[in-house]
Amino acid sequence: MGERVLVIGGTGPTGVPLVRGLVERGHEVTILHRGTHESEATPAEVRHIHLDPYDEGALREAAEGARYDTVIAMYGRLRRIAEAWAGRTGRLISVGGVPAYRGWMNPVLAGPGGLPIPVPEDAPLVGDPDEDAKGYRIVRTEQAVFAHHPTATHIRYPYVYGPHQLAPREWCVVRRVLDGRRRIVVADQGLTLHHHGYTENLAHALLLAFEQPTRCVGRIYNAADDQVLTVRQVIDTVAAALGHTFEVVSLPYELAVPARPLLMQPAPEHRVLDLSRLRADLGYRDLVPPHEALAHTARWLAEHPPEPGGPEERILTDPFDYPAEDALMDAWTTLRAGFPEPAFATAPAYGLAYSGPGGRPRANPDFTA
Repeated sequence: MGERVLVIGGTGPTGVPLVRGLVERGHEVTILHRGTHESEATPAEVRHIHLDPYDEGALREAAEGARYDTVIAMYGRLRRIAEAWAGRTGRLISVGGVPAYRGWMNPVLAGPGGLPIPVPEDAPLVGDPDEDAKGYRIVRTEQAVFAHHPTATHIRYPYVYGPHQLAPREWCVVRRVLDGRRRIVVADQGLTLHHHGYTENLAHALLLAFEQPTRCVGRIYNAADDQVLTVRQVIDTVAAALGHTFEVVSLPYELAVPARPLLMQPAPEHRVLDLSRLRADLGYRDLVPPHEALAHTARWLAEHPPEPGGPEERILTDPFDYPAEDALMDAWTTLRAGFPEPAFATAPAYGLAYSGPGGRPRANPDFTA
């Protein structure tokens, strides 16, 4: 017999596939949300409670009503949710964010070179509001969750991508494709690694936690795609999905101003999560490989383009100022063309252990395999 499950939220990019998965597994699902973003993909048998999850009084009243075996909190003030359902549910699964890590939003805090790669769940957390006020609040919220629900399971989300995402980083590429742009700026060859999670993959991680309660009691998990793509790989994958190619113009990070919305941070350092705990405890593997997920997201955005200058573009802070981009790229090309060749007495090489293109020639040119 299935459980009675309350999902707080449940209509967002990861909420819909989570709710669908719970229903497919035979559970009785109720979603608590404002009712302003109903989804056609929500199964018809799901019960709806319409109230504002940020309304503390309404939350307490809802918690005093029907009892649920599991509450999954994906939206609203998580501290207040944890407090309202303390002692009123058998289990709490909560969703938070990776800015809890000290250095995720400000790499300098993690020391020279930024965060360790990958970042495990026991990495240092933000402990000072003066360093990172948002990260500090996230950490305090996690502490409140376990204070009220010692057996809770907490999932730390990275940036989410997929259809219906309100901050679709892929739109920075998709719109340029639709606008017929042939050049795009990246910082430092676009080699920055920035962990994201596809909607279906993150919902899958939550379902694995739900289905294996004894394995994740009192545990915190990073959740994200198995594979981390560079910014350049994201651009190439999105463009290819739309039958487009770009000339990728690499500038030093300090000059690559148009690349900032894709970097999503004021630094070129990597942000990569350690998923070994999620894999070992719960058997996580991506349902959808990132290249496929990105291609699907790109095509969806092309078919459902955000309004120019609308909320998505304001969140991304990408002005799509093509004359300014062209002027910057042209200036960089001119600068490189006039840059003097360095006059080394002996040219630096790649080391004698390197055997790839431009490396050490074979000692015996007549050798055959």
